[in-house]
Amino acid sequence: MIEESVEAFGPCQTEVIASSPRLNPRDLFVVDPLRDPRWPALIEKHRASSVFHSTAWLSALSITYGYEPVVFTTCRPSAELTSGIVFCKVKSWLTGRRLVSLPFSDHCDPLVGSPEALDDLLESVGALVDRGLWDYCEVRPVRFEPGVGTKQGLSNRHLWHVTDLRPPIEGIVRNLHHSARRSIQRAERESLVYEEGNSERLLGKFYKLLVMTRRRQNLPPQPITWFRNLIKTFGENLKIRVTFSGDTPVASILTLNHKGTVTYKYGCSDARMHRLGGVALLFWHTIVQAKAAGYEHLDLGRTEIGNKGLTDFKEHWGGVCSSLSYWRYPNARPFHEKVQSRGVVGRIVEACPDRVLVLAGDIFYRHIG
Repeated sequence: MIEESVEAFGPCQTEVIASSPRLNPRDLFVVDPLRDPRWPALIEKHRASSVFHSTAWLSALSITYGYEPVVFTTCRPSAELTSGIVFCKVKSWLTGRRLVSLPFSDHCDPLVGSPEALDDLLESVGALVDRGLWDYCEVRPVRFEPGVGTKQGLSNRHLWHVTDLRPPIEGIVRNLHHSARRSIQRAERESLVYEEGNSERLLGKFYKLLVMTRRRQNLPPQPITWFRNLIKTFGENLKIRVTFSGDTPVASILTLNHKGTVTYKYGCSDARMHRLGGVALLFWHTIVQAKAAGYEHLDLGRTEIGNKGLTDFKEHWGGVCSSLSYWRYPNARPFHEKVQSRGVVGRIVEACPDRVLVLAGDIFYRHIG
């Protein structure tokens, strides 16, 4: 049974949407997480929330790419928000219309209390796909896997690494691989200079290295406006860290702080200077500062299965590995993934000068979110 209506709630709209047969059809709602004050309150108290649930991340996605964030919930407009799944509406003339939770996010746990609650919500979201309103929906959960009844299919599997910062710093150091410790010592012998902040100057250094790195990876760089908007929405909770050899930037990473976790989101470097240990110095400063500030975890992000070099690197920094699965309904491979797998993007990247590559990135990421 499907029922639609719109009900005003304070400054935002709360809409009744397609419902699971196990739910009363008038008990499923979608709310605006950027306008409804209940969403940040839920993020603050829910143990599974991450930086990717935050209004700062959602705002940057909306401002940069035009994606509309929505939360599906069974909580009525007049009630406290105790659960929900956040999606972005991605509407592209090139790659279709879909609900993604969430674009460019390594993971995004549904903030629910049980696998059954997740299944009910996903079944209802799937009903919108069945009606042809969306081409597919995708979720990237950490704690729960969708049940059989939701018809969600496993679309991709990754590895996910997290470093525990709760032990004493001496214990964290002992847990580092000897190659990580040697790289830190090399950086100190080379007298590399470390800087951090979120100034336009450091952003420029970071972005120059990012263009180099994305070219090596056969991908265009994200538009610089994405990073400017992240700085705008996160403020002091975003840090760009750069190492220099003299005046030359060697490596850079971008981290985001949220609740008890520091998240490593972007990293880039000049491959000609890898031997200097600039990347190691960045991660060492990140760990020391995060530990001193009372953060409990360093989220090292997702890694493609089969990328042994990156997997080893994260484990050398104390990252504990777990499986991270993405689920999609229906589970047909979308157009943009087929194009990427055939190497079309890589061939275009090889042929483009930097300035064209940067312009291409703005178009590319807007459509693949």
